[in-house]
Amino acid sequence: MKFYPLTFTPILKDRIWGGTKLKTYLNKPIVSETTGESWEISTVPGDISVVSNGVLKGKNLNEIIDLYPEEILGKSVIARFGKQFPLLFKFIDAKEDLSIQLHPNDALAKARHNSFGKTEMWYVMQADESARLVVGFKKDSNQQEYLVHLENKNLIALLNEYPVSKGDVFFLETGTIHAIGAGVVVAEIQQTSDVTYRIYDWDRVDANGNGRELHTDLALDAINYQTTASKIDYKEEVNKSAAVVDCPYFVTNIVSLQETFIWKRKKQAFTVFMCTNGQFEMIVNGEILRYRMGDTILIPACIENLTVKGKATLLEISI
Repeated sequence: MKFYPLTFTPILKDRIWGGTKLKTYLNKPIVSETTGESWEISTVPGDISVVSNGVLKGKNLNEIIDLYPEEILGKSVIARFGKQFPLLFKFIDAKEDLSIQLHPNDALAKARHNSFGKTEMWYVMQADESARLVVGFKKDSNQQEYLVHLENKNLIALLNEYPVSKGDVFFLETGTIHAIGAGVVVAEIQQTSDVTYRIYDWDRVDANGNGRELHTDLALDAINYQTTASKIDYKEEVNKSAAVVDCPYFVTNIVSLQETFIWKRKKQAFTVFMCTNGQFEMIVNGEILRYRMGDTILIPACIENLTVKGKATLLEISI
């Protein structure tokens, strides 16, 4: 079989804090005025991405990994994760503030939920004026100080609030308290996990007057009470792949595409491209494939090189 870049049908998630920018900004087929997330590539149980192009159209990602594990994932990924797709890719539209939350590390997530932990990163694609992200403690804290502020509904006083603009990057290790603020669209790259400990939800209630579940007790042992350097500085290079985040779970580079970029596989592993701006073409096996902002593309591990042309900003993610 001749392998090719794969795209998937977005898995859209309605959220109390969601809006309509996933449609107006990223061309997603939303059906709700409160759509908060588009899961672009997922193997979270119950939310398995389905291929939307080519001869594999209609098969889900787990099915094609079972059929072609080395060709899709690559030997280096299988050596670490078996036949599991280890990452989850999303676009998020926060019309309102998300809850203040955190994610457990691998050991806690495995013991409590039989899941991976959730190390993640955000790339800000759009931000309204005065938009912000909440990430980590302003200064080293402790459980007692945290609980006092949580009880007094003043937790935000302990936390960093970063004003943000397009192109900002944040890297969130497990245990880091965080929240995406209102008026922000982000691309999110993370371990395959949907384990979240929600600790404060701004006293919001739904249409029936009910607040969302909080996970105060579970969170206590999972929080990193120390300060963290979460905002990432990086430098773009025209028509080159420039380093942004390099962690044990994923490596993210950014490509500032102005004309032509010759992409070459770095190791025997899949690569994902997320288009955060502009439009571009990929030329592979003599075929021209066209993409635009909001598209997410999985390059099977067996593809060693391809040509990318256009004017776009691309996140390039591998293991």
